[in-house]
Amino acid sequence: MSIDTRVLRLEAAEQIRILKADYCDLCDAVYSADALCELFTEDGVWDGGEMGVFEGRDKVHRFFTNMPKIMSFAIHHVTNSAVEVNEDATAARGRWYLIQTATLTETNQAVWLAARYEDDLVLEGDKWKFRKVTLRSRFYTTHKDGWADIPHLLEQP
Repeated sequence: MSIDTRVLRLEAAEQIRILKADYCDLCDAVYSADALCELFTEDGVWDGGEMGVFEGRDKVHRFFTNMPKIMSFAIHHVTNSAVEVNEDATAARGRWYLIQTATLTETNQAVWLAARYEDDLVLEGDKWKFRKVTLRSRFYTTHKDGWADIPHLLEQP
């Protein structure tokens, strides 16, 4: 592999890390649906498992538009980034761990979310975009109760 190809792939990986940081910043700034959708391809998917799967820009937009009704506050802490860029730097996969502190809008209750992101990305023109964001939660619980006794709020009766 030539040095030019290696540099291109390294630059792509850094651009993707910045894209993920921009995504987190927008989520933490009350989920601006228009701005968040600009980070996705037209046929992009947000797959939150038990939180729902939203395919295509219109459905992804509705999901992000609805999020402030669910969470009035959120801070995404992403770690352990790993970005694998294909040889011609036109597609990539990224993964991150997430610890999210948030407040539920309806109850004003503090919650914790721990999850893993696995993202598929493509280069459109000169911009990297999410083709698919996959979020798999490890726990989602109230701050008060912690994750040892009640590991997942969405699995409660």
